[in-house]
Amino acid sequence: MPSLVTAAAGAWERDPRSWRVTAAVEVRELALEQERTGESTLSLLNGFELRCDGQRVNLPMSAQRLLAFVALQERPVLRVYVAGSLWTDASEERAAASLRSSLWRLHRPGVRLVEALGAQLRLAPRVHVDIRQSLGLAQQLLRGTVDDETLTTADLELEGELLPDWYDDWVIFERERFRQLALHALEALAERQLLAGRLRQALASALAAVKVEPLRESAHRIVIRVHLAEGNGGEALRQYDLCSCLLRDRLGLEPSEQLEALAASLTH
Repeated sequence: MPSLVTAAAGAWERDPRSWRVTAAVEVRELALEQERTGESTLSLLNGFELRCDGQRVNLPMSAQRLLAFVALQERPVLRVYVAGSLWTDASEERAAASLRSSLWRLHRPGVRLVEALGAQLRLAPRVHVDIRQSLGLAQQLLRGTVDDETLTTADLELEGELLPDWYDDWVIFERERFRQLALHALEALAERQLLAGRLRQALASALAAVKVEPLRESAHRIVIRVHLAEGNGGEALRQYDLCSCLLRDRLGLEPSEQLEALAASLTH
């Protein structure tokens, strides 16, 4: 891409008499093009972080909430919907004014983060969001379409928690949606690795699911099955005892028949 100086010099060569106007227009157009093509990364897992061209950008909380909300949408959304979701206690006029103010603050870093399409808003195409990548990976794992190379690091992308210190209703809903999808994906990953005989990786994936939700019995059962495949009966019994105690102490529940069947296979 040519520099701003090159653009101005080119304008001079074409028409020296009107180079000031021409150069100003071309430099402005080039600056806008550079703004449109800047790369940005938005992290929402385990906390909010925005980086533009590799540099961390600090935003006021209202702008963070707007950017996170738009980034979590799968398609463009109406301005009135965004305003009503983010400023629930304000009047429609006041919410619209708060939205305009937050959009202005988002443009201060000098890159385009949110695009306005008439009455709709959407995330700019060159903003890369970590949770979108993790959601896509989870869907691939559930469909069984992930290649073997990706399998080796897939569990690391599914262990995060969406904006853990935020308590807005829309965040809580999206957090639980991601948590459930990630748990199912981690279990599917562990099952696939177990069937392939990659026991170390299977154990890591199953334990990652237990870490995300210690009260999830199905994840504990996979851990037990991996221990059994490795010939580690003592480890399997230990995991069974851990799961049984958690279910009884935290939830007042007894182990399922499936879990009891696994335990019975160890004692006979």
